[in-house]
Amino acid sequence: MTIRDLLAAESINLNGTPAGKTEALNQCIDLMAKSGKIADVEKYRKGVFAREEEGTTGIGMGIAIPHCKSDAVTKAGLAAMVVKDGVDFESLDGTPAKIIFLIAAPNTEDNVHLDVLSKLSVLMMDEDFSESLRNAKTVDEFLNIIDKADDEKPDIDERLETAQAAKVLAVTS
Repeated sequence: MTIRDLLAAESINLNGTPAGKTEALNQCIDLMAKSGKIADVEKYRKGVFAREEEGTTGIGMGIAIPHCKSDAVTKAGLAAMVVKDGVDFESLDGTPAKIIFLIAAPNTEDNVHLDVLSKLSVLMMDEDFSESLRNAKTVDEFLNIIDKADDEKPDIDERLETAQAAKVLAVTS
């Protein structure tokens, strides 16, 4: 699975201007709805807000990754919004969120949202990558940046296989 497999062009807004966290979440949910992967948008919206009440998904460094696993989701998906001036997302480090990725996951046993969250987190920690996304001028450019990163970084499934095949050697005294 790649990030690009989940992210549709119609679910990307490069010029978001939400006034606050609630508006940012609602705009991202509306973007996700455009992908056609949500059967019941209002049920999904309630799930996103319920998850956010458990604790902020503003991970810091200008990044927020809200997510929801719900029966309202028919197929895993992503929505993305760039907020040039940032929006207060109650982030762990207090910085405003300038890139928001919203994850939609079906309510299945495989916990795909955790895999996507993990991969996005790893990619977004690369400051050049996140800076490139913030400065993308077109949706195509945004998607090309993601495609390139997906090509350079191992797929989630490949990383898990590599980790399982690794041997650990410990030397103690």
